[in-house]
Amino acid sequence: MKEEIINSAFSSPLGKMPKGQKGLLYNYILGIADNSLILGQRLGELCGHGPSLETDIALTNISLDLFGQVRSYYQYAAKIANNGSNEDTIAMMRPEREYVNVLLVEQPNTDFGYVIARQFLFDVYHFMFLTELQNSKNETLAAIAKKSIKEVSYHLRFSSDWIKRLGDGTQESHKRIQNAINDLWTYTDELFHQTTADKKMIAENIGVDTLKLKETYYHNVSEILNEATLDVPELKYFQKGGKQGIHSEHMGYILAELQYMQRTYPNMSW
Repeated sequence: MKEEIINSAFSSPLGKMPKGQKGLLYNYILGIADNSLILGQRLGELCGHGPSLETDIALTNISLDLFGQVRSYYQYAAKIANNGSNEDTIAMMRPEREYVNVLLVEQPNTDFGYVIARQFLFDVYHFMFLTELQNSKNETLAAIAKKSIKEVSYHLRFSSDWIKRLGDGTQESHKRIQNAINDLWTYTDELFHQTTADKKMIAENIGVDTLKLKETYYHNVSEILNEATLDVPELKYFQKGGKQGIHSEHMGYILAELQYMQRTYPNMSW
């Protein structure tokens, strides 16, 4: 009986996933939404721990923005799946290997420098991605992008300003933000890796061809880093695996906290 309870608690409750074109679209949506879900969860951990009240509130609001976007994506994904799932089960009841977020967003809140560096490296990509997604042939995804980009433009301005403040600030702040950029840079290339679902949606004029964004991304990031008197890392090896469901050691801890209530009290409602 004990083994049955454990298996029930940690198996995916989602019904049969869609196949074919619908399945690819479903997977494509998860590839977008999971990034915001996990980053939003990371930022949520900081509530009450910001270096100042204003910054604390700003980070919390960014987290809420990301969760709001996630709801729209998962609601659409549940509609496509048509298997009894909903935004909550998709967000909170999948096993680790079914999350397809990039490794960058699951990296820990080591210090404020890491929080800002992680946010900045993602924000530059996220803004560029949503700018292109607005042109999607899929009206729902285009609408979500048009609504979300207003929020993400603020996220980018916030993180870019802090990069400059920390980089061109004190000797200690410069050192910490440079260390964070150096450590997190290895996860940036995965932002542009394309899965089977990505390639199919691009061919259908639904998805964004992220490879076309790569050069501009690194150019834009480098410009901000140079303005902040920071060095642009020169790496030849990059980490990847998140888009295939192969995550860092941090992911399990994130999901343990994120999923606790739903796993402990299945089908709970307020």
